Amino acid sequence: MEPVQGTLDELGTPLSDVTFVVFDLETTGGSPAEHMITEIGAVKVRAGEVLGEFSTLVDPGGPIPPFISVLTGITDAMVVAAPRIESVLPSFLEFIRGSTLVAHNAGFDTRFVKAACAAHGYPPPANPVVDTVDLARRVLTRDETPNAKLSTLARFFRSPTDPCHRALEDARATVHVLHGLIERAGSFQVHTLEELKSFVRAPTPEQQSKRHLAESVPHSPGVYLFEDERGEVLYIGKSTNLRNRVRSYFTAGETRPRIREMIGIAERVRHIVCSTALEAEVRELRLIGGAKPRYNRKSRFPEKVVWLKLTDEPFPRLSIVREVRDDGAAYLGPFSSARLADDARNALHEALPLRQCTQPITARTRRTACVLHEMGRCGAPCEGKQSQADYAVHVETARRAMLLDASPVYQAVSARMERLAVEQRYEEASVDRDRLAAFVRAAARMQRLTAITAIPQLVAAAPAFDGGWEIHVIRYGRLAAAGVMPRGAHPTPFVASLTATAEAVIPGPGPVHAASAEETECILRWLESPGVRLVEVDGQWSLPARGAARHKARIDLAYRGLDQARGREGRPLR
Repeated sequence: MEPVQGTLDELGTPLSDVTFVVFDLETTGGSPAEHMITEIGAVKVRAGEVLGEFSTLVDPGGPIPPFISVLTGITDAMVVAAPRIESVLPSFLEFIRGSTLVAHNAGFDTRFVKAACAAHGYPPPANPVVDTVDLARRVLTRDETPNAKLSTLARFFRSPTDPCHRALEDARATVHVLHGLIERAGSFQVHTLEELKSFVRAPTPEQQSKRHLAESVPHSPGVYLFEDERGEVLYIGKSTNLRNRVRSYFTAGETRPRIREMIGIAERVRHIVCSTALEAEVRELRLIGGAKPRYNRKSRFPEKVVWLKLTDEPFPRLSIVREVRDDGAAYLGPFSSARLADDARNALHEALPLRQCTQPITARTRRTACVLHEMGRCGAPCEGKQSQADYAVHVETARRAMLLDASPVYQAVSARMERLAVEQRYEEASVDRDRLAAFVRAAARMQRLTAITAIPQLVAAAPAFDGGWEIHVIRYGRLAAAGVMPRGAHPTPFVASLTATAEAVIPGPGPVHAASAEETECILRWLESPGVRLVEVDGQWSLPARGAARHKARIDLAYRGLDQARGREGRPLR
């Protein structure tokens, strides 16, 4: 009997026969355990034809946070007469029955649906799930789209519906994105639902052919460097187990398009064994900052930071600068961009009537004041209406807000946000929210950095896996030495030997003068981890009693849901 060629139907379900339900949720935050659904939107499609739509607001049973209302436009007044989730859920589950679910960053939406089912006695949906974020990362390159955000993909595929953080509109936009991605996947010979699901995680031929590069890498903590045939460093990473981490790049678990592209170019993997995981993390940062590998996205340019400077002159002003000098001025930062520094500056200007002009002013300067004086936002020292002593009061408050106590700025900007929210001027309130967050986070970060970079030498230890101790010597916020003391060894001579051979570090001006801010923050995270013990501290390690950290906790709590909601749009492609 002659063999018969199989059909697509025998290989799987053709995509043209699959019923997709593309859905989107709006919520009061990012955690299904703490937050509730406020809107459901879904579109049922098959073979490119819309079969039906499902849309409803949902009463979350409590107030919607103002920052969520700013993002989605959904207010308490809009949901007060809406049904509760227990009334909506049965209809939605019936709508999706027998379909394949599709969502943009599907994990977010499906977690909320499963949580609602668990809370009201329904089994979780067993529908297959397709995530358009994962699919976009598989079939698109950064040359085509810079990231996998829904708004970016909707523009790329010319969706007639613009995403706007409303459930049905976002679901409609995702339908067009899905169709565009399926068309792209067809060029990879993906024609069935089963092929579509496996396609996203399938290793490339290049990955499979390069598995031998991991053979000489040891099972030790350290740093690995992918290099091309000319020896150019393509990518740098770190791990507590070098062999396992490097091998993972040649499996289906590695789905990042840019990394898969890098694997195709790589010809060797060089490794540097480190004593501890912290040493590996620090070495990774230093190597990335020095080599600037093209396939690393983070930490490539530690020198490209900016600072907010309260100048040292008769009538100081706030200026954005590229470097910290030993000039007696107060500095806030570092900021990763001038935009964030400008946001922090605007927050300070909202709280304090510091001059915003750039021309030098002395006690003898006389010129016409600008409109800020008429608005009550500047005392007009340029006209002589404000003495240097009176102006100095505001300068000292700004200096304290930057270095010690952020309360005046926090209170002033918060009051303005509340006033704008009452007037339903949500877009303006969101601008002030971001400005306040930029200032508070920068102040809290700098105060943490300043506390440790002022210490000439700090020695700390943490238990190692084999019963020994990981010992680190930190000087002015820089890792100067690392070692592992064997189990049973006497600590005094070991620590003395380690400190004697540690790197000499020379102090300088500013909060971070001996290392990058990222390196010092890595050290701080390790110092604050469970089990770490201080062996020696040369000086005092403390934070301001009324520092910005207490305000940052509130800011982070408010942003947690907002950041997760934004994260649903997808991280950059490569």
